[in-house]
Amino acid sequence: MAFAVKIRQIAEPLNVGMGQTILAAAQSAGIPYPFGCQSGNCGACKSTLYAGEVELSPYSEFALTGAEREAGLILACRAVPWSDCEVAWLEQDEVAAHALRHMDCMVSTLADLTHDIKRLRLRVLRGGPYHFSAGQYATLTFPGLPPRDYSMANAHDNDILEFHVRAVDGGAVSRFVARDLKPGDLVKVDGPFGISFLRERHVGPIVALAGGSGLAPIRCIVEQALKHDAKGDVALYFGVREERDLYLMPEFAALTKRHPSFRFVPVLSQSSGPVKRRTGFLADVLKKDAPNLQNAKAYLAGPPAMVETCVTALEAMGLPRQDCHADAFYTAAEKASLEAAS
Repeated sequence: MAFAVKIRQIAEPLNVGMGQTILAAAQSAGIPYPFGCQSGNCGACKSTLYAGEVELSPYSEFALTGAEREAGLILACRAVPWSDCEVAWLEQDEVAAHALRHMDCMVSTLADLTHDIKRLRLRVLRGGPYHFSAGQYATLTFPGLPPRDYSMANAHDNDILEFHVRAVDGGAVSRFVARDLKPGDLVKVDGPFGISFLRERHVGPIVALAGGSGLAPIRCIVEQALKHDAKGDVALYFGVREERDLYLMPEFAALTKRHPSFRFVPVLSQSSGPVKRRTGFLADVLKKDAPNLQNAKAYLAGPPAMVETCVTALEAMGLPRQDCHADAFYTAAEKASLEAAS
């Protein structure tokens, strides 16, 4: 048995089998439905349910708030129809229209950025050219290991792809990168994905917030904005636990000197003893600074708790949620836990 799902952006109805999600059926039919994590964590496939009934598998409140659910929004990756339905995915203010690439790459270099973050640089051997928007991510697959998502940290016009891989407790892939991966090894890269990318047509202020290795896509976004002479102020808040977790500091100091409109604010949440840095949680520091949010865009990437608290703070300060472009870095274990609850 199947249900007919009318997607307003598509001419023909979509047949969705019993127990199948709308997103899975759309992907099987070759429909370009927007998606990201596919596990109810990111909100990329957020849609409006105009008619019909669906059951939603467990999902993150960050991806879909209670108020949004009451207003008729759903996540296509978690929505299983129980009747014929009519839906529409939410239109973005800008669209990143890049060809999906399946590439064979080779490890060019590996280097330590911090005690637990590796800088991984890859050279594309086959399947390019690779074009993406600042802030997007790719899926990396190392031989014999499950695929993992990592954000690009390099400029889109660079021939070398750069990723920042943080070692995760119990993480098979990040442990492999930290201990066993070496220059010359092969890696498969699929992408680009993600909707938390730099809105190139935006002309107002930018507030960028990064936690840990979330600096990778945020760095990409900030550098691209400054390269194209951002019309408003650009503030980057970088939150980590302690001093040893900070990285790329000389690079951001140089950007500050070259661009008077750019402000870089490192923040330590677990400092021991007196320090010269700002301290506390990013959301609290943000509220104290009260940056100009008139016609602003916010870009966020990092641990889910940091992203969620900062989005809440920005909303409380008057920035509409649709102007918060966020990428919460859920670990594979966190995603698996949510899937197990389905």
